[in-house]
Amino acid sequence: MSISGSSKTAGLYRRGGKRLFDVFTSSVALLLFLPLLLIIALLIKLTSAGPALYFQQRVGLGGRVFRIAKFRSMQNNAEQVGLSITCRGDARVTPLGKILRSLKVDELPQLWNVLKGEMSLVGPRPEVPRYVRRYDLRQRQVLTLRPGITDLASIKYRREEHLLSQCADPERFYEEVILPRKLELNLDYMERESFCYDLLLLSRTVVSIWFSKSYPKSDAS
Repeated sequence: MSISGSSKTAGLYRRGGKRLFDVFTSSVALLLFLPLLLIIALLIKLTSAGPALYFQQRVGLGGRVFRIAKFRSMQNNAEQVGLSITCRGDARVTPLGKILRSLKVDELPQLWNVLKGEMSLVGPRPEVPRYVRRYDLRQRQVLTLRPGITDLASIKYRREEHLLSQCADPERFYEEVILPRKLELNLDYMERESFCYDLLLLSRTVVSIWFSKSYPKSDAS
């Protein structure tokens, strides 16, 4: 396929094809995973006090704030105690939550956010409002994309909690080092967004979850 043809296909995907792919895939996935979702919700209720789902404000497309859904992996009202980020060994994470977070199944409820149009399967991970307020003009370009369940930054920083646990000031390190690096990867995604690239990132996400080893040392540099 010629470069112009490839660009035309990518343009069609961005204008409507991606949303159709999101709706179809999230609908099928929600139906297929429904038994698993119910089992996980029941286990959460049986093993710790509080609701099965956790909702948090995140900034999405066009700077609009929405409520992202997750399975609750921490103690109820954990956001009121401690940092807004999570480090490895965080005492607020429940025993079941450690398993859910390790396998990333705590993110499965976000398929509902995708179906509603608040998120996409692939796109920049949405941040909390207080971090977004610090974006510079260039970084705010990521808000022109619908946020996603996974992206290249999620894959690269698969072991983010482990990395943060090695820092004297985890929140500062996240804000000053990790977040800017993630945003650079998101800006790069804006240029490369296409159906094939999204499929590649989805497949790499599955591989990173099931076959990842230790956190790359170069990411801490």
